[in-house]
Amino acid sequence: MDTQAFVAPAIQDREALEEFADILTDRAPEVERDVAQLLKNPADQKITADLFRSIHNIKGDASLCKFALGVTIAHLIESVMGRFRGGEIVFTELLGELILLTVDRLELATEDLLHGKPLDNLRLPELLTGLEQIAQASPEQVDTLSAELIEVVTGFPSVLADIPVRVPQDNRHSHSGETKSSAADLQFFRSLALQLESRSPLFKGRTMRILRLALETNKAAGSPVNPQQLEAAVYLHDVGMMFLPESVWLKVGKMTDHDKQLLRSHPGLAAGLLLRIPGWEGAAEMVAQHHEMPDGAGYPQELASDAICAGAKILSIVDAFESVMLKHIHRGKNRSVLRAIAEINACDKQFAPEWIAPFNVVIRKTIET
Repeated sequence: MDTQAFVAPAIQDREALEEFADILTDRAPEVERDVAQLLKNPADQKITADLFRSIHNIKGDASLCKFALGVTIAHLIESVMGRFRGGEIVFTELLGELILLTVDRLELATEDLLHGKPLDNLRLPELLTGLEQIAQASPEQVDTLSAELIEVVTGFPSVLADIPVRVPQDNRHSHSGETKSSAADLQFFRSLALQLESRSPLFKGRTMRILRLALETNKAAGSPVNPQQLEAAVYLHDVGMMFLPESVWLKVGKMTDHDKQLLRSHPGLAAGLLLRIPGWEGAAEMVAQHHEMPDGAGYPQELASDAICAGAKILSIVDAFESVMLKHIHRGKNRSVLRAIAEINACDKQFAPEWIAPFNVVIRKTIET
């Protein structure tokens, strides 16, 4: 297989690819559901048939939309599933995780193509080659090859622990030079963040998870960002959402252009609050810039990499990581730290590379303990 041909595939029909992207958004949760059920009942022939059909439908959709990459990926999954359906191999957790990761990669590839982004960071050649090997491997090799392929594609091993939500005690409210006034401010900021969390059960624990990741990522890089300012930025970076209609920022379905325009105002609203409280100018800058991207494709000012402050770059990564986790939960997916990390690392143009490395160090320590 000439896998290099899939690194930068040409879009034959943009409208058809957009249609495939919409269809895949609906199909992917079906695959997730079927994999979860099959792991609980591996002998259930109906569930096996349902999963096989879900993958086959993705292949058919890709073919109708003239999307060769989608056809190839789905065909390889189908080949592996065909071996399980025929009784040649066992459906294990590793194999299930690999199938889910592959579907995630297909979703990312489709999105990136539609936005004119390169696919080289998705490790598609390695993924396709690995799937082809698994489709032909002996039953005894399938789990080993699956684990190796997961690590090659994501950079992380497949054995994961959940991310704890507690914040290290040496980081919270113990920063050098912190005054009683600033401590009171932080307590107030935290109360606002918790008010935001209360608007949706999906947000529960979100603030402290993001805070832990942000502070530890900063620490892993030698603490170049003031931890106190970073903590304030974590608390308030999304508080501006509360000034917008809930029908917009809690929307489940596809957003309209008007919705997106409204959402783009939330960093400025929260930053404006911070600027009106003396001593939080650094946090205000982080909040204002946390949706900017190194390639200038972010908002609200379309700043390029050098113009974005370091704290905003940290916040951008950890906030996106949490958003990916939330997306998986909403779609009925189990919390998969692996796939969330993989997605963040695949979006190399969206995040500052100098901060992805320390972020990976923090995550790696988490999953290896």
